[in-house]
Amino acid sequence: MLNFFKKNAALVWAKKHVQKTGEFKKNSVKNQEALLLSLVKTAQKTLFGREHDFENIQSIKEFQDRVPVADYEDLKPYIERVKKGQANILWTETPEYFAKTSGTTSGSKYIPISKEGMPFQIAGAQSALFHYITRKKNADFVNGKMIFLQGSPEMEEIFGIKTGRLSGIVAHHIPAYLQKNRLPSWSTNIMEDWEAKVDKIIEETENENMTLISGIPPWLIMYFEKLTEKHGKKIKQLFPNLQLLVTGGVNYEPYRDKINDLLGGKVDIIQTFPASEGFFAFQDDYTKEGLLLLTDHGIFYEFIPLEEYGKPEARRLTLKDIELNKDYALILTTNSGLWAYSIGDVVRFIDKDPYRILVSGRTKHFTSAFGEHVIAFEVEEAIKAALERHTAQIIEFHLAPQVNPTEGLPYHEWLIEFEKEPENLELFRNELDRQLRERNTYYDDLITGNILQPLHITLLKRNAFHEYAKSQGKLGGQNKIPRLANDRKIADLLEIYKL
Repeated sequence: MLNFFKKNAALVWAKKHVQKTGEFKKNSVKNQEALLLSLVKTAQKTLFGREHDFENIQSIKEFQDRVPVADYEDLKPYIERVKKGQANILWTETPEYFAKTSGTTSGSKYIPISKEGMPFQIAGAQSALFHYITRKKNADFVNGKMIFLQGSPEMEEIFGIKTGRLSGIVAHHIPAYLQKNRLPSWSTNIMEDWEAKVDKIIEETENENMTLISGIPPWLIMYFEKLTEKHGKKIKQLFPNLQLLVTGGVNYEPYRDKINDLLGGKVDIIQTFPASEGFFAFQDDYTKEGLLLLTDHGIFYEFIPLEEYGKPEARRLTLKDIELNKDYALILTTNSGLWAYSIGDVVRFIDKDPYRILVSGRTKHFTSAFGEHVIAFEVEEAIKAALERHTAQIIEFHLAPQVNPTEGLPYHEWLIEFEKEPENLELFRNELDRQLRERNTYYDDLITGNILQPLHITLLKRNAFHEYAKSQGKLGGQNKIPRLANDRKIADLLEIYKL
């Protein structure tokens, strides 16, 4: 009886929620401007607001004229003051949390999450599930066990501000109606050794009625592989009632075939776009491509055409200005005190009614040693197409330029760890090169102009990327190995894993 009630209550809640979201989908442009002006008004008396004349900002253009695009280094002096317990610096109060993330140039980053911002982190994930339930007309998963593969929920404190990984922070806000069904246990969740943690998670879940599993694709694969190795069965054989995977953090498509193979049966997928800076988008229709941009969740968005990013005259576009199928650097102003903040992600709009996006790459993750500016979306689509034509499967890859080869012209080197190698590697290489040339005209011009030779593939041993991540202290957590680089720092370290 209780299970029947939970399932039907979820169906009713989901339907009501989806109906309520209709307003923001129709009025995104108008609501975004109103949101920005509201944020500016709230922060008028903050240090940042006084320095940037918030009191006299009455339009988006006036905001853009007064507030330059910033990265973490630009905001770091303000954040350092907040870390010392000072209020009214970036936002009216000190943050409720700092989400601690790893940075390359700045060391650890401390991203503020205000008491106004935190509910939207939770609401984004809830909304994704409610849309799924409504579209599927099925909420069976609420009666089974759910696992969230995440970082440790243990917090430290910096002048009274709770600090930890975003996934660990979110663990403290899981709704009460899901807590009973949630795994793993607290003692397992706080383990820092990721491999030992996954082993313990397996112990706690292998005999349970798992219906929902959430995590970024590399974590899912590691968990599924260990389960399969231990039991000699596909995941759907172990968990016949598994209905849903919720994932985010990286593009899911390059992992889809591998995960499908491990599952061995039909499981629905919801892709999401969360970050420490906010919950931006989710797949509101699990049967279609694209993520619904959340324009009423305390975040004002700007978009810089990728080819202009980093240039003084770069245009800062808003929703009304964007074009479909173009790549934009994502710029955020949030109700946690981030102002015109460049998060480093690149998005591509595929729909305007409502606004739906794909995450197409990172502003710092590209290959352009020869002026080609190849981005993640292009290489991931190229390898997906090549794999389909050659029935091969990959585990992971990394692309780096080889500027000074021992002989011949320079080239792109693809270091690939295959799950299943193509029958003919040379044909696969040619196909991959052709697919990339179709997607990037600059790369094609370099090949046809004999500036570059066609790409090379270097085969890596099994578990190469796992061992590399482990050797760099980047196993688990929010760590993701960049798939593209403009130098050979990662490529050279991967050399020792060559076949």
